[in-house]
Amino acid sequence: MEITNQNKRLVTILATAIAILLIPLIAMKFTNEVNWEISDFLVAGILLIGTGLTLEFILRKIKTLRYRILFGITLFVVLFVIWAELAVGIFGTPFAGS
Repeated sequence: MEITNQNKRLVTILATAIAILLIPLIAMKFTNEVNWEISDFLVAGILLIGTGLTLEFILRKIKTLRYRILFGITLFVVLFVIWAELAVGIFGTPFAGS
């Protein structure tokens, strides 16, 4: 069974999402400043894996480097805006975490 570059990217996406989710999990063991519930981990996991899979889709379907960069930057801006809204409520929507 040969592992292709696309499959390597999928494994990298999942490993990166898990590594990022391990940061607050480990921090919770050492400080009371980080207090995530299981729902927080689920939402963060969905956001991270969804973003990674969307990026993979962009890389597979869009062949022009210029558009890959444009869509990739847009994707990460959307991720960070959603993450910030859920974390501190920068727009004051009902989804805000504060």
